[in-house]
Amino acid sequence: MPEGHVLHRHARDQREALAGQVLSVTSPQGKFDVAPFDGHRLSDVQAHGKHLLYSFDGAPDVHVHLGMKGFFLRTDDVALPPLRATRMRLAGQREAFSLVAPGRCEALEQGRVQALLDTLGPDPLRVGEAGRDEAAHRLSSGKAAVGAALLDQSVWAGIGNAWRAELLFLAGVDPARRATPEEAGLLWDLAVEHLRLGVEAGQVVSDVAAPDERWVYERETCRRCGTPVRSWTLTGRTAYACPVDQR
Repeated sequence: MPEGHVLHRHARDQREALAGQVLSVTSPQGKFDVAPFDGHRLSDVQAHGKHLLYSFDGAPDVHVHLGMKGFFLRTDDVALPPLRATRMRLAGQREAFSLVAPGRCEALEQGRVQALLDTLGPDPLRVGEAGRDEAAHRLSSGKAAVGAALLDQSVWAGIGNAWRAELLFLAGVDPARRATPEEAGLLWDLAVEHLRLGVEAGQVVSDVAAPDERWVYERETCRRCGTPVRSWTLTGRTAYACPVDQR
């Protein structure tokens, strides 16, 4: 499933390409009612964790969650016919974005938008909305292991399995135990720093010197010390940790 840095990159790219324009909104697949949005001006696109929200003048918001299989296709030929499987196509003056196979694509009135946002914890890529102390408290105050808490979108929004593995390695924390407040604050700082790098690179970046490499995620041995990586199922996803470098 795409993690928060991917959604923020989508939001940035689509906002830059389409915001302020009257859009042609279509659904070649026919599974999304475009009538409230077609011919309306797109005012903004924002990412909140793994969710995208599109704001149109005079219309409800559109909520998109890519789920496990969703993706966007971008073209600078707005006359090019989209795939028939496209759930929603947003076409501006010079570029178009086609949404294919999303988990959710729906109209949301303002009250439902707020209800959605209320279910989400702080997003490391929206740091102006949450203080470090609040984020650290959310992560360290529960009874769940930190590896489970990081995947709980009501604790922090936007963290997925790859970021969980790499951030916990960088902090030296084993996923199977609870984090202290100090460790939770360090994890927040690391998430803010590295997810920003991920937005720019379009991928998980946990080592600036080797952005294509991972420390423990989906590795057999730790890239730092060579110890065999321990892996097990935690909250339905495979957790990874180095027995030497993660306390």
